[in-house]
Amino acid sequence: MSNVTLQESSELVPTYKKKSQKAEVWRRFCRNKKAVVGLIMLCVLIFAAIFAQYIAPYDPIEQNLKNRLQKPSVEHIFGTDELGRDILSRVIYGSRISVSVGLIAVGIACLLGGFLGAIAGYYGGSLDNVIMRFMDIAMAIPSILLNIAIVSALGSGLQNMMIAIGISTMPRYCRIMRSSIMSVRDQEFVEASKAAGASDFFIITQHIIPNSMAPMIVQISMSVGTAILSCASLSFIGLGIEPPTPEWGAMLSTGRDFIRNSPHITTFPGAAIMFAIYAMNLIGDGLRDALDPKLKD
Repeated sequence: MSNVTLQESSELVPTYKKKSQKAEVWRRFCRNKKAVVGLIMLCVLIFAAIFAQYIAPYDPIEQNLKNRLQKPSVEHIFGTDELGRDILSRVIYGSRISVSVGLIAVGIACLLGGFLGAIAGYYGGSLDNVIMRFMDIAMAIPSILLNIAIVSALGSGLQNMMIAIGISTMPRYCRIMRSSIMSVRDQEFVEASKAAGASDFFIITQHIIPNSMAPMIVQISMSVGTAILSCASLSFIGLGIEPPTPEWGAMLSTGRDFIRNSPHITTFPGAAIMFAIYAMNLIGDGLRDALDPKLKD
């Protein structure tokens, strides 16, 4: 007769815990090397934005005409611009504007578009037709023209630029949320909540939206890069951030007159824009693959 007790034998049996959905998504995301690289790049960008005052070697708005148009050197790694300002410091401080615009503008678009899309998808009927026709009209206008029109009406500045980019991006979130909710609203758990007497607000916020967030998360990651590019475009044409505040698009605009003799003035701000957009695209691709149930292993 074995001396192993029932308790001891039960300890020898391996126990397996079912991984949560978030842990499974994170595991699949981490297996995507490109997505991890994009996440590291985004962390570098956010770190530079938060600690810009400690990382930047010089004051980004301090002018020194004796050092104007200097090429990259040990003293000024990215060189200096037409007013003798250190380009590296301005690029680092410019990350604050880009990160802020990217996150806040996309947040505005996600909240407004998601709310309207949830109402349209859940109730349907004439309300759905009215909301979606407005979204179709907004999507028919090129985003850059809509941004220019809104900023021209509200005035240039950081807050107005965020509002403009958020409004121009909102129709995408509205359509995505609407289609996701229409595929979820007739499922059994929604019918059970209705039978239990739950209000429409409770059903939408507690049951339908959480189960429709996967495509929205992917769209958010993709739209941050687009918002950064839109911010740079508006600043490039003079409708964004006003000088001397460092912003990548404005730096490109002021440096284009010196692009032949001093190409470094536009090269490094342009590279920073590319860096941010590429990072968000890698993260978006990784999230799309991680949240796709067809790719589960």
